[in-house]
Amino acid sequence: MGHGFTVGHDLLLGAIAALVLIAITGALYTHRFGLSHLLVFMGVGMLAGVDGPLGVPFDDHAMAVNVGNLALGLILFDGGLRTRWPLVRQAMVPAGLLATVGVAATAALVAVIARWVLDMPWHEGLLLGAAVSSTDASAVFAQFSASRLNLESRLAATIEVESAMNDPMAMVLTLGLIAWMVPWGHAAQGVAGVPGLLALLGEQLGIGLVVGVAGGLLAALWIRRLPIADDHDGLAALLMAALGLLLFAATNQLGGSGFLAVYLAGLLVRHHAERPALLSLPGLNGYTWLAQAVLFLLLGLLVTPHEVWRLIGPALLLAAGLMFIARPAAVLLCLAPLRFGWRSQCFVAWSGLRGAVPIVLATYPVLAGLPDAWRFFDVAFVVVLLSLLVQGPTLAPLARRLGLDQGEA
Repeated sequence: MGHGFTVGHDLLLGAIAALVLIAITGALYTHRFGLSHLLVFMGVGMLAGVDGPLGVPFDDHAMAVNVGNLALGLILFDGGLRTRWPLVRQAMVPAGLLATVGVAATAALVAVIARWVLDMPWHEGLLLGAAVSSTDASAVFAQFSASRLNLESRLAATIEVESAMNDPMAMVLTLGLIAWMVPWGHAAQGVAGVPGLLALLGEQLGIGLVVGVAGGLLAALWIRRLPIADDHDGLAALLMAALGLLLFAATNQLGGSGFLAVYLAGLLVRHHAERPALLSLPGLNGYTWLAQAVLFLLLGLLVTPHEVWRLIGPALLLAAGLMFIARPAAVLLCLAPLRFGWRSQCFVAWSGLRGAVPIVLATYPVLAGLPDAWRFFDVAFVVVLLSLLVQGPTLAPLARRLGLDQGEA
């Protein structure tokens, strides 16, 4: 009996390890062609899923959301630690506008497109727009690193800082809209009208801002006093990961945006405790890779291709509308008054890669019990897939075609 128990667990462990090895091997090869490694992890998950050769039935959206939240919290804290403060100051205004006004404008325009191509009611279209409105920090950072672009500093800073800042806004907007839409769903409590929605958004952003700033400053003050030696890089990475997850959980318990809090805290820790922060980055990079790998394998397992195929036409139209209409219009609204040239605006619009965040956010309507909630998840999956397949590989060629790549630094 004991031997059978061990063999069963060994087989499960071996299967999981094999999936990860296959995904990593595929990612190493596909990345040469400008394709995101996220695609490979998701593809391996789909092959293992219900429509794949392994046929593993998996529909635990709650687990995917919980894993996704932890992974995204860790990724955003890592992103804050990697962002130099001068870069933030340089891009604060344009990136801040894109991460707030740009996200809201994108969501509104996607709602119009969803009304046309999916016949969605306005409130559902706005929810779908909020879910797919944010760009993916890890996808953008990875693409920039792989393509070795040397962009003008203000332009590069705007894209990178925006990609890290807009996740909290999209998350808050999505959760607020779901709470507001409760009368159409099956949840227990709702938000009373538009004033209630705005109050909820203000509360989430305000608490996230306060906890992020206070937590980041206190953490930096404490970390600077610790006797962290140069050979303590592993401990420093573990320390930073635990700190980020603690701030994330505490902010969420207080009713704020944990995503905003951990990014701000990461920025402040990097600025006020730079040596320990830099020491932790190599090890922390391994944690974030693991988080992304597990997250995208789970998201791939959740996807049911034969269900996605039922609305592939409208979903592709919406994805195209997001890439060619909604995102460029939002960028024009935010950057034209700041005297960004049309070439820079075009590149910022095209660099809005979608990744894990839209798919994770699109699982919340399923958990809330909203009618036809599966449509949100399936459409978000198509949006992310098309973005990574089309925008990712063409990002570097577009920069060179527009004359924005300054060559070797």
